[in-house]
Amino acid sequence: MTLPSVGVVVLAWRAEPLLAECISSVLASRDVDVRIVLVDNGCQPGDLAAVAPDDRVSLLTPGENTGFAGGCNLGVGKLGTDFVTLVNSDCVLEPDTLALLAAEAARPDVGPVMAGIRLAEPPGLINSAGNPVHLVGLSWAGDMNKPETRTEPFDVTGASGACVMLRRRLWDDLGGFDDAYFAYLEDTELSLRSWRRGLPARCVPQAVAVHHYEFSRNSHKMHLLERNRLMMISTLWSTRALVVLAPVLLVTEVLLTGYAFASGWGKQKVTGWVWLWRNRGHIAERRRRLQAERTTPDTEWMRRLTPNLDPQAFGRATTVANAFFRTYWALARRLV
Repeated sequence: MTLPSVGVVVLAWRAEPLLAECISSVLASRDVDVRIVLVDNGCQPGDLAAVAPDDRVSLLTPGENTGFAGGCNLGVGKLGTDFVTLVNSDCVLEPDTLALLAAEAARPDVGPVMAGIRLAEPPGLINSAGNPVHLVGLSWAGDMNKPETRTEPFDVTGASGACVMLRRRLWDDLGGFDDAYFAYLEDTELSLRSWRRGLPARCVPQAVAVHHYEFSRNSHKMHLLERNRLMMISTLWSTRALVVLAPVLLVTEVLLTGYAFASGWGKQKVTGWVWLWRNRGHIAERRRRLQAERTTPDTEWMRRLTPNLDPQAFGRATTVANAFFRTYWALARRLV
């Protein structure tokens, strides 16, 4: 019996105390022929040295921090496997995780397939069971801190890049990530592009990846999140959808800008606009490409978007905001 060939890309940047454990868990995977490309984006030498030598592990050293998007693209480029998998360096996989993902990802009518991402602390609870995407492009970890009771694969709007697998042919057809994202929302964009081709993203809850997750907010992260959110909706949302949603997008931009200045990262919000303007040529070209590749009507794939913000992720102020978003979306969704 020929085992499915599964390539895994793991990125290492700065301190990576769990890197060796992550790599060991991948190598211990059952019922797959596994290969790993470890991309050194500027990892501490001691953490790299802790990874035990193995012929199935190749080290790639770009010489600079290529970000999550660029590093994954480089890593996948070194793989010749039937499936490609992205695994965060602070994730530990169970032995059957890759085989379960490969069985689902092999289906020709399925897009990116993510593991059931569980928290290391508190143990067993969900870190992400798919990432919802709001109609203004915001996204967050779905079902965070809840117990997982599902036992069969289910569709998700955004497959988390913490542990996600695709058929290599699909990855190549999509062209991988856009390097310009650098980090954050590149996995969301890839999932939505797959949905727009009629290939749903999916979660396999029994394929467990234990994530040593630490939530953090800093000005650079918020800069990238906001910049990338605007880039994503600028390239994926149709002209009609952008016109219909213009009032909501404008209100959101004003509120988020006020929040940014009140929270101390207003400068980073503004530099995001500057970056978008300076890279308008790239964004326009990517928009032309992504609008041309869509095979599913906007009214269909945009049903995956939600008008509801998660209070756990965005706070109690979402009660009023959600009432506004729900009312507007109920009237506007048929027009997109």
